[in-house]
Amino acid sequence: MSRKQSREKAFMLLYQLEIQKGDMENQITSFIVEQEVKPNDTDYLCMLVRGVRAHLDDLDTAFEPLLKRWTKQRLPKVDLTILRLGLYEMRFVEDVPDNVAISEAVLLAKKFSSEESRSYINAVLGKLSSGSVEKT
Repeated sequence: MSRKQSREKAFMLLYQLEIQKGDMENQITSFIVEQEVKPNDTDYLCMLVRGVRAHLDDLDTAFEPLLKRWTKQRLPKVDLTILRLGLYEMRFVEDVPDNVAISEAVLLAKKFSSEESRSYINAVLGKLSSGSVEKT
């Protein structure tokens, strides 16, 4: 599985965690089994999922002021999940350049959301990229 596929699976699992409240570790384990994720592909997927979930408040705080005509509460959960995942990669995954994280987020929006979503996800992450600090 490529990073692109791992990222898409991570998005799907993060969305599931957003909808189905419950034990994250049990959901991760079940998801990996149900999706038949190979053992060598689980590392990146799990790192993304656990990382996004660990930094939810920081990620939301960073992009929420940039949501024009939206609030985090009104944002579709698909788009919220994509923004969080893209921003997490931009801020915390050293070997993923910002432009790649943004491009991948836009591709996820293209596949799972709307044309409007693609545009504002690109705009929000682009603004965060131009003003971003070093990755931690």
